[in-house]
Amino acid sequence: MTQPAQPAGDQPTEEKSEGAHPLGLLPGRRGGLTSAEVAERVARGEVNDVPVRSSRSTREIVRANVFTRFNAIIGVMFGIILVVGPLQDGLFGLVIVANTAIGIIQELRAKKTLDSLALIGEAKPQVRRDGTVQQVAVGGIVLDDTVLLGIGDKVIVDGEVTEADGLEIDESLLTGEPDPVLKQPGDQVMSGSFVVAGAGAFTATKVGREAYAAQLAEEASRFTLVKSELRSGIDSILRFITWLLVPTAIGLIISQLAVEGRDWREAVRRMIAGIVPMVPEGLVLLTSVAFAIGVVRLGRKQCLVQELPAIEGLARVDTVCLDKTGTLTEGGMDVVDLRLIDTGEDPDHPLPDGPAPDAPAPDGRRPAGPGDSPRGRGGPDDRGTVKETVKQALGMMAGADARPNPSMRAVIDAYGDGSGERTGGWRVIEAMPFSSARKWSGVQLLEPQGGEATWLLGAPDVLLPAGHPALAEVDELGAQGLRVLLLGRTAVPLDAPDPAAGLRPLALVVLQQRLRDDAADTLRYFESQRVQAKVISGDAAVSVGAVAAHLGLPGADHPLDARTLPADPQAFADTAERTTVFGRVTPQQKRELVGALQSRGHTVAMTGDGVNDVLALKDADIGVAMGTGSDATKAVAQIVLLNDSFATMPSVVAEGRRVIGNIERVAGLFLVKTVYSVLLALLVIFTHSPYPFLPRHSTVLSTLTIGVPAFFLALAPNNERARTGFVRRVLRLAIPGGVIAGTATFTAYALARADHATDLESDTSVATLTLFLVAIWVLAIVARPYNWWRLLLIGTMCGAFTLVLTVPWLSDFFQLSLSGTRDPWIGVGIALVAGILLEVTWRIMRRTADD
Repeated sequence: MTQPAQPAGDQPTEEKSEGAHPLGLLPGRRGGLTSAEVAERVARGEVNDVPVRSSRSTREIVRANVFTRFNAIIGVMFGIILVVGPLQDGLFGLVIVANTAIGIIQELRAKKTLDSLALIGEAKPQVRRDGTVQQVAVGGIVLDDTVLLGIGDKVIVDGEVTEADGLEIDESLLTGEPDPVLKQPGDQVMSGSFVVAGAGAFTATKVGREAYAAQLAEEASRFTLVKSELRSGIDSILRFITWLLVPTAIGLIISQLAVEGRDWREAVRRMIAGIVPMVPEGLVLLTSVAFAIGVVRLGRKQCLVQELPAIEGLARVDTVCLDKTGTLTEGGMDVVDLRLIDTGEDPDHPLPDGPAPDAPAPDGRRPAGPGDSPRGRGGPDDRGTVKETVKQALGMMAGADARPNPSMRAVIDAYGDGSGERTGGWRVIEAMPFSSARKWSGVQLLEPQGGEATWLLGAPDVLLPAGHPALAEVDELGAQGLRVLLLGRTAVPLDAPDPAAGLRPLALVVLQQRLRDDAADTLRYFESQRVQAKVISGDAAVSVGAVAAHLGLPGADHPLDARTLPADPQAFADTAERTTVFGRVTPQQKRELVGALQSRGHTVAMTGDGVNDVLALKDADIGVAMGTGSDATKAVAQIVLLNDSFATMPSVVAEGRRVIGNIERVAGLFLVKTVYSVLLALLVIFTHSPYPFLPRHSTVLSTLTIGVPAFFLALAPNNERARTGFVRRVLRLAIPGGVIAGTATFTAYALARADHATDLESDTSVATLTLFLVAIWVLAIVARPYNWWRLLLIGTMCGAFTLVLTVPWLSDFFQLSLSGTRDPWIGVGIALVAGILLEVTWRIMRRTADD
């Protein structure tokens, strides 16, 4: 049902706030709460005070970074070292403190960026107070507020509809039902739903935590750490390590106490030196830091990341589905032509309506007849008269639209705002706004001579029967990248079941969309990165194809009308995979196309800005909304481009690849250390030997071969698309690398002990040298392909270790001294053999992965 529209000339003269709603102040409507009533409700706590946050609180960030399982283990070990001394063996504790501080600082920076960006992109609902329309914050709505709604607006709180003008609300995010619900005064609306057609207002009946979707909204807008393959894989590895850590630690404690029975302090130190390297404490921390830095970097580009896993999802994307309007083209449009359609009728009767002039319409009202033409009967300038009448009707339609879309705004710019003065006394009886499901809008007009007629403006291929001669002209214009709307007139009332029945086409409104300057370059970027771009639009297929072809999109010369998509799921998925451009796609079909691509193993990102994109955005692996898009799209999207720039997408995808690719790269370093530490512990237990290292030695090795290099490698550029199988790929290098490093180290240590079993410091120094060389070789493999800064990084780590060995006060502090030349060179030789084995293993694993 539609509501009677007020005459344009009846608008009140009071000033409205900027951005006032079309339903803001019409005669007979309540002026909303007064300021005093609002203050009373705020004092009573009847305010929408749900603490919607875009990120974790500072307390949660500190707690998450400090109170971890592995920090607890390391903390206990550090406490023990403080008791048994010396202090240099407790350096690993200071590293944990530093790393935790870095994690907290980086996440607090991310929080600051997110909170500020979320504030920029936050919805500002309009309410009616003190007789004026005002914009308030979401948390500023109070009980009994009159909240105004338009197309794309999200229902913030629960309420009861008080005004409706063709108001249709989609409750699919709450109920799962995809069909929009037509709302009338007295109907209930629930928070979390959104408007897809029409306009209206409702009275808030439940606010704050009492609202139906309050908790869901809070969770949806929070900066979350939800499940993802990367985090699940890391958690699986850490759980396994935890179970392996306990028995290994117990065995190591017993063996060291037995071997160093006369010096229990030395036994405890070497036991801790064996346990601490098993803990890949930096892996979890570095993951959080990389995510946080990624969020900050994207924030600087006006890109709001609403969920951390979106970073990972971006790295895995291989298909991007784009909406033409607002993505490839700018929001604005221009009317470039108005073409009258030759109806083949008598020129003396330019606007025929079908039934005889005196025949009543189905609702008993008299339809407009030929004699009711605004200019009277025909004459020598008849087609000019028709064109002027068409322009006047378009002006009335534009003025009656509560929330004009870009096409209607172009009509407003071309043909006026529908004021009675401009259109010679026409009046709007009823109005029906544009709906993406109907693909047309309409008005019922009282024309100057007293007759009534319905005027419809919409998609020609929807309003016209198949084979109509005008469709050939529409296709010709669409092939040029132009958008074409059909204007028609009928005697059927607007509230009839099918207002388009008997429609007489009168004119084609030709519009031109402005292409984004950066669209072509962005599409070329996706092509170079092997990311397939697909254009999915509700516009005519030939028009969409023309725009895509102009931008150089491969496959754009074969656009497909979505109405011809096969019903069979298998055939549907085949068509979705091989087709690049889709036109006349309904919101439900957008969702089905995303699902079909996902069924073929694709990771799909979907961009959109309108309510017709919400279902597809929700189901896509990554939903990307435009900052000026509807509240509904921003609510379900993981990423919001606040600057509305499609050119930001390459940076977004590149950032995701950088983060995930580098985390996978450095994860191998941490797990190599875990593997060789466990192996060394087991060898020590079985051979009843002193553990080859003190905690200070493990600190030097971890810092120079893993900690510092991993930090820089995690921030390096990386354009490789992430793939599934994270755990398998990481362990493919970590297990053989750790086994080779541990075996080589223990071999050099055993040979040194065979020469002088009593000089434990010299034996430890040989083992430290050997392990450093093997670990640096692992780092050299992980750091490929080389560039100047990566070579400099490896060289710097080698130089730092050389200083530790050669500078007297450093070698004394870390208790390292190489005696003679035989054992050190044996260690170097063993490390060289181990490096060759690492190279062979790495090449075999790489070839296997490629196959």
